[in-house]
Amino acid sequence: MRGFARSVTSYAMPLAALAMAVAVRASGLSVDEGSLSIRIFVGALSSAIMFTTIFVVLDHAEAVAHRVGEPYGTLVLTFAVTAIEVSIIVSMMLHGENNPTLARESVFSTVMITSTGVVGMCLTLGGWRHRKQAIVRQGTSAYLAVLVALTVMTLILPTYTRTTDPGTFSAAQLGFVSVLSVLLYASFVFAQTVRHRDDFIEGQAHHASVRTAPHESISASALLLLIGLIGIVMLAEQVAASVEDALVAYQVTQADSIVGAMIAGLVLMPEAISAIRASLNNELQRGLNVAMGSACATIGLTIPAVAAASLVTGRGLTLGLPEADAVLLILALFICGVSFSNERTTFLTGMVHIVVFFTFVFLIFIP
Repeated sequence: MRGFARSVTSYAMPLAALAMAVAVRASGLSVDEGSLSIRIFVGALSSAIMFTTIFVVLDHAEAVAHRVGEPYGTLVLTFAVTAIEVSIIVSMMLHGENNPTLARESVFSTVMITSTGVVGMCLTLGGWRHRKQAIVRQGTSAYLAVLVALTVMTLILPTYTRTTDPGTFSAAQLGFVSVLSVLLYASFVFAQTVRHRDDFIEGQAHHASVRTAPHESISASALLLLIGLIGIVMLAEQVAASVEDALVAYQVTQADSIVGAMIAGLVLMPEAISAIRASLNNELQRGLNVAMGSACATIGLTIPAVAAASLVTGRGLTLGLPEADAVLLILALFICGVSFSNERTTFLTGMVHIVVFFTFVFLIFIP
């Protein structure tokens, strides 16, 4: 009976999320300023459906990942989540007045959440349960090298260029950096999946512990994964837009930072849960692949997509981080370098990441 209920839920929730998103958008409730109480109710219902669907989508993504194997399975969820983030950021860039820093805040939040929060939880919980866990140092070093290069080029370098105002790129610079970002990320994916595939696969994987749905075909899981992701994208866009409007209405000074962190948190939830599950199952390398892969994909794909939208629409784009955020980003990357320099990790290693993560969250509200 429990298996039947779970099977029904796995089919129903992706369809329910998509239907709810289409119904809200068609009715215009998400933008109806005169029905505040109805908008609150619709927002709460949308949030509940979205969060439930996220867990269902995660099961389908893990089923597909289990069938295609590593490291290809990790890329399934990574590309899906990146597509969600790109869709939300671009739609919110075009929502209302120009918001030039939203993409920066969302990407910065994604890197901080993955490199400190998700990685910290993986190392802490996995280390607490298994005492010590092994990682493939070549693979994690490759992730970190790509992440450092992409973050410095896109989030720190704009503050020091001279052609335009601090924090911004000229059209030529923006196009040049976007092309380099795509090429670097494509090279990384080629190395991960073809040339140096063994560097990203854990020596002793426990694939039997991954929750799958054997009664469902891979085609059904892939289709439900796609439907669920579309529904999540549309619902998250509506929820994020409502929160942004509310923050602006109440004149919250850190609206961009809060909305950016919220977008990152929403779209990263499936990957975060998947990474933590893998760590608890003593598959730490797979968890790190999911977490660090998300950060690399976010910058390597989201920044070029947002840059293209900016160039096409003519809306301004500010990428350079303020000094405090830049220092925090460099600290997070430095700690990752120290943590991944050894082939074994413990819970103490993860606690260092979590401390930096809490600092990041605190400074969002009290900068």
